[in-house]
Amino acid sequence: MFNLSQKTINNSISCNSVGLHSGCNVNIKIHPAPINTGIIFRRTDLEFGKNEIKAEFKNVTTTNLGTSIANEFGASISTIEHLMASIWGCGIDNLIIEIDNIEVPIMDGSSEPFVFLIECAGITPQNENRKVIEILEKIRIEDGDKFIEVEPAKDFGIDLNIDFNHPQIKINNLNFNSNLHSFKNDICRARTFCFKHEIEQMHKLGLAKGGSLDNSIVIDHDKILNDGALRYKDEFIRHKTLDFIGDLFLAGHYIIGHFKGYKVGHTVNNKFLHYLFSNPQKWRLV
Repeated sequence: MFNLSQKTINNSISCNSVGLHSGCNVNIKIHPAPINTGIIFRRTDLEFGKNEIKAEFKNVTTTNLGTSIANEFGASISTIEHLMASIWGCGIDNLIIEIDNIEVPIMDGSSEPFVFLIECAGITPQNENRKVIEILEKIRIEDGDKFIEVEPAKDFGIDLNIDFNHPQIKINNLNFNSNLHSFKNDICRARTFCFKHEIEQMHKLGLAKGGSLDNSIVIDHDKILNDGALRYKDEFIRHKTLDFIGDLFLAGHYIIGHFKGYKVGHTVNNKFLHYLFSNPQKWRLV
């Protein structure tokens, strides 16, 4: 994944779905982009020249039940983490993502539909080497009882732990290594989830307007309300890993390092990136 040329897609491709929190109907079109573009969101419903937002950690504005980014003109895009994870998982560096509303569509609540779209569009190497962030020294941040740390490594690895203390969430740890595991096979199908008792409060806050059993796992006291089995027996920690990867890709580059995390979430994920980039002696761009 790391010692490779930059990549984009061969052809533009589009899809349509509802926004998880906004409930809005959203059209999205993903386009190839030149070398060193990075990932750019373009709001097609807003004024040209003020409607582009680069997918970078410093543009993150909110992390409440999803990651949102905005530019200096106030143009914003929310719930970007599942799409960003799919871009990372497909090894893509450069894209223009046109979107006609305020939120990335939720699809089925996982990254799988986006991986499918990118593979249908085709992936093409570009005539310049990929730049990656190499971790040089151990870095650790804490936020209450949550933490993220990373140490130097030869590849990308994650050891995550969650603690929901719920009988339906039976597996709380996952180890993922980019050399041993596959994002497509092992991570991308894991769906977002919530607890039934949280839904009323989310609605009061104007959130989860587009949520349903078609795009989220809903957990009650003693059962899962969705029909059918989980896609993985540990789907919950796999989805947390998916979110972590999507948020981490807002570094703007792939990262070489071994991560450990406990009770990670969008807020602490973004705090980690701010801390990382404020300590340039602990990493290098290669």
